[in-house]
Amino acid sequence: MEYANLSVDEIRRQLDEAESKKTELKKLLEVRRQEGKDDIIQQVKDLIQSNGYELDEIIPLISTKRRRGTAAPRKLVSSRQYKRYVDPDDSENVYVRGVLPGWMKQKMKDQGYDPSSKDDREAFKAKSLRVVEG
Repeated sequence: MEYANLSVDEIRRQLDEAESKKTELKKLLEVRRQEGKDDIIQQVKDLIQSNGYELDEIIPLISTKRRRGTAAPRKLVSSRQYKRYVDPDDSENVYVRGVLPGWMKQKMKDQGYDPSSKDDREAFKAKSLRVVEG
């Protein structure tokens, strides 16, 4: 169709028709996608059962991995408690475990300890930081 010769009203009518078709096609696409999901679900169920498993044995294994990253992060529950080392000069400075924070490295150097030495780190924590359990 040649659009250059259309009037403003004709262009608006064409746009309205196109928008209506677009909305209808989006709805149809969603219906087809859902039908496709239903087909896949049935195929998976058949595959599980044909291999001698019950659905409730396999589906939980699939759903936990499938949802990884989409759900809210879960808080890890651990019975292990780590010591918390608090800087007595600034209670905002806390070290629990892992990579040494910058404040701790600097404080160790200022007191003559070597942050790369495990013995120095342990000595510094024992002599210069306050331990809080939990």
